[in-house]
Amino acid sequence: MRVQLSVVIPAYNEEHRLPRTLQAVTTYLAATSADWEVLVVDDGSADATAYAVQAHHDDRVRLIRWPVNRGKGHAVRIGILASRGDRVLMCDADNATPIEQVELLHRALDRGAWAAIGSRALPQSQLVVRQSALREACGRFGNALIQLMAVPGIQDTQCGFKLYDGPRGRLVFQLARVDGWCSDAEVLHLFHRLGLEVAEVPVRWSDQEGSKLRPSGYLAGLIELGRIRRYHHRLPPLDQLVVPAFT
Repeated sequence: MRVQLSVVIPAYNEEHRLPRTLQAVTTYLAATSADWEVLVVDDGSADATAYAVQAHHDDRVRLIRWPVNRGKGHAVRIGILASRGDRVLMCDADNATPIEQVELLHRALDRGAWAAIGSRALPQSQLVVRQSALREACGRFGNALIQLMAVPGIQDTQCGFKLYDGPRGRLVFQLARVDGWCSDAEVLHLFHRLGLEVAEVPVRWSDQEGSKLRPSGYLAGLIELGRIRRYHHRLPPLDQLVVPAFT
């Protein structure tokens, strides 16, 4: 069966925030798309995240459970490779960017981009509820390093709202190796190296309570950032890549 849009939601200990997000996402998709699926990747949660998905009672919502916590990058990668959609949206479990904003990303793909990423850093971006001053400062510092070392020209690689062309997204994600905070930067680095256009799109965003990112996560991210070029020093031609079957 053809799937027009897959939505991948990575989740780690999200029993409280996930039900509201799932309801918002599925209500929107039911009203706007004939053929869709939602894949929630439970990244080794110790709470009732899996039950929150199973309680949703919709066979178009699929749960993928990983036995141990590997990191958001790993969860997103598993979800993207398991998806079937012509286009694939990755969104965070906190619904910080409302699902309706995907229309802005669709327009960018309609104009020829292979990936469209939500951005909080453009003049037209709407920050309804801002992060703390410390987290914003860490984010600016991290983005400066990311632009220098991996993804030149992208103002916000870390916003958890990204739309990919499905077939090409699955090709790119099979090359990814980073599991943690810099996984977004790695994937965008791969798109850049493979010559696939990425559009940065201003979106509406609100900071949400319950972030899993801790100061130690920034340090781990810096270590991952230093590995990205080493991991991908040589890349095969795009037309030689084959997506492995998901099991």
